Amino acid sequence: MPSGTAEVQVRPGVEDDLKALTALYNHYTRETPITFDTEPFTPEERRPWLLSHPEDGPYRLRVATDADSQEILGYATSSPYRAKPAYATSVETTVYVAPDAGGRGIGSLLYTSLFEALAGEDLHRAYAGIAQPNEASARLHARFGFRPVGTFREVGRKFGRYWDVAWYEKPL
Repeated sequence: MPSGTAEVQVRPGVEDDLKALTALYNHYTRETPITFDTEPFTPEERRPWLLSHPEDGPYRLRVATDADSQEILGYATSSPYRAKPAYATSVETTVYVAPDAGGRGIGSLLYTSLFEALAGEDLHRAYAGIAQPNEASARLHARFGFRPVGTFREVGRKFGRYWDVAWYEKPL
């Protein structure tokens, strides 16, 4: 069921979103250190990622769209934190907002929808890794109850330099 404001709707992601979601992610891959992927993806290469986020269960994909044009303005996911069975009640969450859609509260709409969808799941903690510096993301995560737990120094190399990643956790 869609939720959001008159201008923005948030709904589960579907296969028809794959091309637009891939383009959005590729912007961050090519232009920013926000993701540590270094090469753009084709939609076909991203299909397994999309299919790993069904409409139910602990691993969700929520998509924000413009209510009129249906243009994708951003997305949020919950994904496995680690593959080992004892981590099953932990998820890693992330938000990506279209570069021309920042500052409109879309990240908050996406996280509100995502955490509402996860409320009935057998989950204990959510984690988020934020490449530094990224004050907007740190503020968003703090608004949703995430607290810093540590920083991995120079953990990723992209654009010819090393980047820190600050880790945050939220009880669920």
